[in-house]
Amino acid sequence: MASTKLQKLESQTVTSIELSSLRKLATGKVREIYEVDDKTLLFVTTDRISAYDVVLTNGVPLKGAILTQLTAHWFRVLGERVPGLKAHLLSLTPPPALTHAEAEKARYRSMQVRRLKVFPIEAIVRGYITGSAWSEYQRHGTVHGLPQAPGLRQCDPFPRPVYTPSTKAEQGQHDENISPERAAEIVGEKYAARIEALALQVYEAGAAYARERGVIIADTKFEFGLDEETDDIVLIDEVMTPDSSRFWDAEHYEPGHDQDSFDKQFLRNWLTAEGLKAKEGVEMPHEIAEQTSSKYQEVFRRLTGKTLGDVLEELDH
Repeated sequence: MASTKLQKLESQTVTSIELSSLRKLATGKVREIYEVDDKTLLFVTTDRISAYDVVLTNGVPLKGAILTQLTAHWFRVLGERVPGLKAHLLSLTPPPALTHAEAEKARYRSMQVRRLKVFPIEAIVRGYITGSAWSEYQRHGTVHGLPQAPGLRQCDPFPRPVYTPSTKAEQGQHDENISPERAAEIVGEKYAARIEALALQVYEAGAAYARERGVIIADTKFEFGLDEETDDIVLIDEVMTPDSSRFWDAEHYEPGHDQDSFDKQFLRNWLTAEGLKAKEGVEMPHEIAEQTSSKYQEVFRRLTGKTLGDVLEELDH
């Protein structure tokens, strides 16, 4: 049964979704956001994929379900491992306002969440030096302008995780790396320190959990919202997914060069090799989309201890 459910979902790669029973509030690079009521939103994750801040024309099979169900898993795990952590997830069940056909479209790829004031920054935490951080370090000995210890090799761990926030760009725009001081100007001193501390705490808890399962989380980005009634900072959106993180195989980890990864770095590498980096209107070949899906499914299995098919089956019981 689980394999049949998975095969059906895999055969219907969804790059756009319309739910006319609810008011759409926003379209992101990957998600559609709908209003359920004045306190509840519906996040629907499509199979779209973006790289270098550009959305490709075709999607990755199963991606929306993987991101949604892995995020839900992380909310449970982190809720146990980070004292006092609050998350915005309310339910994985589509709201009753949807028609049957709409609910089937949204099933497995949607979350009902608390409606909160979103902080307009991405809270990026880097545990290992790679990607743009490595490029900057080679030139200047800094990461996001922050001086780092000398002598680091590519993909070495930092002496301690580094908080490097960025702006949160709208679709079609580019994220901008900013200093923690600039982040404080944007969200206010009161909240900036709490966001930084919480991001580091959540990263360290998640990285420890992943390492127990043979996965290194090299870096990741979080988003947070504010419950204006309680003044609580709440973990929102997606959490430590292959779209928002770099995942490496701990067994084959070897600093000094790029690592094989279970995330969209595979797609970025293909785009770069083909001279398509940051180009609009790019369509992935079928085999690139399938290989990306396989990597996402593999890290899902490692982190949850279950296949996606097993998780979908549990949802329906």
